[in-house]
Amino acid sequence: MSKSTRWNGVLLALALMLTAFPPFTFTQNADNVIRIGYQKYGTLVLLKARGSLEKRLAPMHVEVRWTEFPAGPQLLEGLNVGSIDFGIAGEAPPIFAQAAGADLVYVGNEPQASAGEAILVPKNSPIKSVAELKGKKVALNKGSNVHFLLVKLLEKAGVKYNDIDPIFLTPADARAAFERGSVDAWAIWEPFLAAAQVQTGARILADGNGVVSNHQFFLASRSYASKRADVVAVALEELAAVDQWAKTNRKDAAAALQPQIGLDQATLELALSRNGYGVTPVSDAVLAEQQRIADTFYDLKLIPKHINVRDATLQTKR
Repeated sequence: MSKSTRWNGVLLALALMLTAFPPFTFTQNADNVIRIGYQKYGTLVLLKARGSLEKRLAPMHVEVRWTEFPAGPQLLEGLNVGSIDFGIAGEAPPIFAQAAGADLVYVGNEPQASAGEAILVPKNSPIKSVAELKGKKVALNKGSNVHFLLVKLLEKAGVKYNDIDPIFLTPADARAAFERGSVDAWAIWEPFLAAAQVQTGARILADGNGVVSNHQFFLASRSYASKRADVVAVALEELAAVDQWAKTNRKDAAAALQPQIGLDQATLELALSRNGYGVTPVSDAVLAEQQRIADTFYDLKLIPKHINVRDATLQTKR
């Protein structure tokens, strides 16, 4: 399949929206700002550090405003209440958000990064397998990508989700609980994963390899994606360029992330080694994966209703 064919999903929809006005020009009665939600790590952080999006949008008279969030669920809540227009999250947060009524749309994703999330145990923990988590306390950020990882790893080990004691904490609070021994295990993603390994000697009990894809998704509010399709298109182009640069310049990418994140070079290079690189539209296959996750969460009563993931696409008219 050619590159142009692969992009005929999201970018075709964006292109169709642009037919009413010339691309990359000031548009009357449109919002001339893009409010971007980012987490403490990833391509958006690199984009912010490089300032290339601001340069691209300046001739369009569009201002970029950045807001940091502790995790995907909180970021998408910001999208839902209208405090941001565009952001990034893992697989599970958009499903929880859509089930809660958020009118968001998938506009792109990065390739799978299965090793970029894992269940950790302290270095001296007697726990040697996922099956031994039965009856144990496992910290995780509710509704985050690791929520599905935990469900699937338990399923693979023959342990019911209801047989563990999930402790819902943000990454910072979970790290503190993990270090003081208040929880037995911690389901977490990068760069918190690499930081815990390097700084505490935490041991990976199991990661996502062969179990989950761990895609990262770029999302926008439907109203913003419809109104400023030109700005969303530029943001995706700049993200793709930054992703390609980071893929081939890992040391430089780690150096660029250091002042933004505060982690050392070695830890960031470890985290970056487990990334998925490249920005593409969300394919039918990826949407099908998202639907399986949504169905799993509904069956476990983790979301209140069944959802159709395709409703959260630009091609869907409400």
